[in-house]
Amino acid sequence: MRLLVVEDEPALRESVRAYMEKEGYRVSTAGRFNLASQQINDADYDCFLVDIGLPDGSGLDLVRSIKESQPQAGIIVISARTGLDDKLTGLDLGADDYLTKPFHLSELNARVRSVLRRRLFEGERMITFGVISIQPQNQSVSVNGQPIEVIGKAYELLLYFIANKNRLLSKAAIAEHIWGESMELAESHEFIYQHVKNLRKKLLGAGCPDYLKTRYGVGYLFSLTP
Repeated sequence: MRLLVVEDEPALRESVRAYMEKEGYRVSTAGRFNLASQQINDADYDCFLVDIGLPDGSGLDLVRSIKESQPQAGIIVISARTGLDDKLTGLDLGADDYLTKPFHLSELNARVRSVLRRRLFEGERMITFGVISIQPQNQSVSVNGQPIEVIGKAYELLLYFIANKNRLLSKAAIAEHIWGESMELAESHEFIYQHVKNLRKKLLGAGCPDYLKTRYGVGYLFSLTP
């Protein structure tokens, strides 16, 4: 999952980046309004963490821009301001949550995970696709009620497929979403084949029908239909 952290305090910005990367997110950062505006236009993100008080603009204006250009993304406003008006304004503009400084990084992580669950799967406690069941809170996966081990990138890959069910996904799109913007520079995305193969093998080995359809030369389709 991709995050953009817009925060002008270098120490806090770096702390959030380092912590969230350890939690498995791919994190980009911006310390100024203009840079954040450019990044919003240049790439897609799953969630934005936006400080209101930026040196060259208002974070609330960024929230407006995000809602226009990436309406499916989650937004958490982070601010030193405790006033109710700022909080209500941020939420009225479309932010999903408002976190006041100082905050614990573990709380921020919990807020991000909650927003992403709501955004991707409408707050479902249990995600089901055919015989596959996923509990996002503890990232557990089962097939026909039997737990199987799907962790790390394999778990992200499975979620990405389910979130985009019945949609043809190119290798480039999968690589960029799961492994980050650096994959745009890769000469080949053939390594995706091995990751998909391993995920398919794990699911089939647990008795799951083959939901993963390969469209040779194009990409992959995750679907219940043959």
